[in-house]
Amino acid sequence: MKKKILFLGGSPYQTPPIKYARQQGHYIITCDYLPDNPGHKLADEYHNVSTIDKDAVLELATRLKIDAVVAYGSDPAAPTCAYVAEKLNLPGNPVKSVDILTRKDLFREFLSKHNFNVPWHSSFSSYEEAESYFKTISGPAMLKPVDGSGSKGVSKVSSIDQFLPAFNYALSFSRVKKVIIEQFIERKDMQIAGDGFVLNGKLVFRCFGKEHFDRVGNPFAPVGESFPLQLPEAVHTQMHNDIERLMQLLDMKGGALNFDMTIDKNDTIYFLEIAPRGGGNLISEIIRYSTGIDMAKYVVDCALGLDCSDLRMYEKADFYSCYTLHSQQEGYFKDVIIHESIRGNIVEELLFIKRGDFVKSFENLGSSLGELILRYDSAEEMIQKMDSMSDWVQIELME
Repeated sequence: MKKKILFLGGSPYQTPPIKYARQQGHYIITCDYLPDNPGHKLADEYHNVSTIDKDAVLELATRLKIDAVVAYGSDPAAPTCAYVAEKLNLPGNPVKSVDILTRKDLFREFLSKHNFNVPWHSSFSSYEEAESYFKTISGPAMLKPVDGSGSKGVSKVSSIDQFLPAFNYALSFSRVKKVIIEQFIERKDMQIAGDGFVLNGKLVFRCFGKEHFDRVGNPFAPVGESFPLQLPEAVHTQMHNDIERLMQLLDMKGGALNFDMTIDKNDTIYFLEIAPRGGGNLISEIIRYSTGIDMAKYVVDCALGLDCSDLRMYEKADFYSCYTLHSQQEGYFKDVIIHESIRGNIVEELLFIKRGDFVKSFENLGSSLGELILRYDSAEEMIQKMDSMSDWVQIELME
């Protein structure tokens, strides 16, 4: 039966559930403040309404008599989605819980209260108070906007002379003008990514992967993820159990989750982020290739209140990765140079820009130029090629 679905956002990373809904014959409505986003071309209606303007989106949803609301691949849109769903009595998650998961200060406080592993932390709106706190701590710290996403505004600070620019940088990406200072966790050997799905507090599906970073450039902005994660099953089980306990404490009803976690030198697992939405850099597409599980389908079906009880863990996973096309220099885009040694691994090549467009040097996912989806015959091949991808794929700028 045809339903009206409102999608909050239409960026390239937000198109998978829109495409699925279109295949199912639903009536698609999209909104954000970027009319050129590709998701809008797939919609029956587009409205130039900011996805963070809760009341404006609610007015739109009420007027259009929608049957479901979806926020996919976007932290800022997730609270709006929960708010609209609650007001219109549509399937969704508790507003308070979504607010906790999308605010780093509230998230850290919640983790501390419920005895999860959590780095020391404190949040500030005032530079003077933040600087005073930083002077009392020992060792490096991370500064982040409390409501940021996609690695925007994130810096590592080791000395007081680095503090002011890092604080202002983080503050510039915060809508609520607040910065969190937290312990820098020295990861053992990797940072962990992934997506999952929760139904009535149960983590019915999850797939963990490894995040990859450039050897140069921003060390906190991942340029790719590879699946499945090559760690002992006991580690997978511990992460699964921790996430599920968190979901039950938050009374999460249903929907996609995006994970960022790390393991320190003492084998302690820390949540960096557990976001109430699907991954924003084609993680769900990689998982679909790797496991056969279509996360975008379940996101849409769950938002419509359909039965998703058939979703369960996969039996095996093939070796796939995504790689974010990016430039370490600014200039005018000419071409993507792909070495023959890697071309045979490429399954999909997605380019978000065209020849002659101005590109910025890579700082976060917001300055991505496109994505590659790749397949490998073994875990060893996957990790070796992903860790040296900048040798095989380069962005050529105009002279």
